[in-house]
Amino acid sequence: MRIIYLIFVIVFALFIVTFSQQNLMPVQLKYYSYLQHVPPIPTYLLIFVSFLVGIIVTSFWGIVERFRLNRTIRRLNKMVRELRKELHSPEAPPIMDENKIPK
Repeated sequence: MRIIYLIFVIVFALFIVTFSQQNLMPVQLKYYSYLQHVPPIPTYLLIFVSFLVGIIVTSFWGIVERFRLNRTIRRLNKMVRELRKELHSPEAPPIMDENKIPK
């Protein structure tokens, strides 16, 4: 498995180097009048920074989702513990009268 990982890393690094060498043309960023003073940047740098920002945003979103799911798991585990405790308790469950249906 380490060999496969190493091969993958080498191929990815080779891709990054060749991609960078093929996309050296500078790009001037324009957005109305807000980015007038930004110097031209290489195309590969713009693409890599955009890719990195996407990874960071997606990771943050995944972390938030994981916290939400952990909170739901804790709540459901607490409910399971309470139901098991109720199931094993020596007292009988409350009997509901069929005439008095709660609304």
